Amino acid sequence: MTRVAAETVPEAPRPGMFSNARVHGDQFFLSGMHAGAPGGTVGGADTYLQAREAFRRVRALTEACGAVLDDILVLRVYLTDIADRALVGRARSEVFSGDFPCSTLVEVSALVEPGLKVEIEAHGVIGSHRSIRPTAVADRIHTLERLRKRS
Repeated sequence: MTRVAAETVPEAPRPGMFSNARVHGDQFFLSGMHAGAPGGTVGGADTYLQAREAFRRVRALTEACGAVLDDILVLRVYLTDIADRALVGRARSEVFSGDFPCSTLVEVSALVEPGLKVEIEAHGVIGSHRSIRPTAVADRIHTLERLRKRS
């Protein structure tokens, strides 16, 4: 397993405790990214701006892993106020195109630093965006429908 870093993403605050990103084979794993910074929270108290910063860091680490955003298969979003989910959704729609990753959104009572409102974790497979062609998916669905009709 290889530890990965991106110049534009602050390093994990406690070296040896966890990594921001790891690659194992063709899979990559990103720790939760948030808008925390040494001088304060990027975006202040604005959930949308914090989400944009978290997604910027997700993008930077994904690319440092040798992948693209469309290679992300799963996102886990932790939010301190579920009423802000539309703001996170807005930031997410600015980042992803085409097929969106599977996603879980969970409301939590607090994040690692006071003032943080959103944290985003990701898992994906490098190059997976090239492996699923719409015609191949349509062919599989058609085959499954034929098999169901036979039963």
